[in-house]
Amino acid sequence: MTTETARAEDGTAIAFDVVGDGEPLVLLAGQANSRRWWDPVREDFSASFRTIAVDAVGTGESGEPGAGGYSTRRFARDVVAVLDALGVGRAHVYGTSMGGKTAQWLAVEHAGRVGGLVLGCTSPGGAGGLVATREVRRSLLGPGGGRALLGLMFTPAFVERHRGRWHVLGDDSMSNVAKVGHRRASEGHDAWDSLGAVTAPTLVLHGTEDLFSPVGNARALVERVAGAELVLIEGARHAYFEEFRERASAEVLEFLRRHPLG
Repeated sequence: MTTETARAEDGTAIAFDVVGDGEPLVLLAGQANSRRWWDPVREDFSASFRTIAVDAVGTGESGEPGAGGYSTRRFARDVVAVLDALGVGRAHVYGTSMGGKTAQWLAVEHAGRVGGLVLGCTSPGGAGGLVATREVRRSLLGPGGGRALLGLMFTPAFVERHRGRWHVLGDDSMSNVAKVGHRRASEGHDAWDSLGAVTAPTLVLHGTEDLFSPVGNARALVERVAGAELVLIEGARHAYFEEFRERASAEVLEFLRRHPLG
């Protein structure tokens, strides 16, 4: 696949690539991760959709921002720049974790650009958003943090069966400034009072055993977004879309097929 670039409002290069044919589907990764986040499952979607995977600023092949800084609202505007560069007026959007927070702002502030909206393992932030416990956050600090993060993403049985590279544990190419920027953007996300403005058909997916983003966030999103559908994947942790790929991808594909761009 070939990397392409769009220009954000502040001139920062936003890298992306396009795989597949059909209605456009934007794929948005989690905090401090590049578009490689989607590699293990992307073919599930590119078989039916024109998938557009984006490197948020500070990750992958995208640049680091200037005065615009880091925020989930800014990330959403950068996605609009990618759509403009491709000449795509409207696309489906699937965002997971912090990518789901970005997707919320796309649906709120750029409603005309969003077809079907899929929010995975994410939070509305603000007054109703739930965060990981102090114990969970502490586990990510220090030399054992990588192993702890792996355990938050996947069940022990899945880890035991799948030796090799993990795509959801962070982008090693990021600068410390970018990592801090992403953390603050995710922690500062607050769409709580704005989600009533979402008009896109919406699917919310979440693992029942997600300690990184507690499952109550999924229920809160469904309460805030009119008509939103909820799918809870029993036993899944944060990276439900990879470990429970067969179920999760099928749910997303069925939902998007019921809501074509028209």
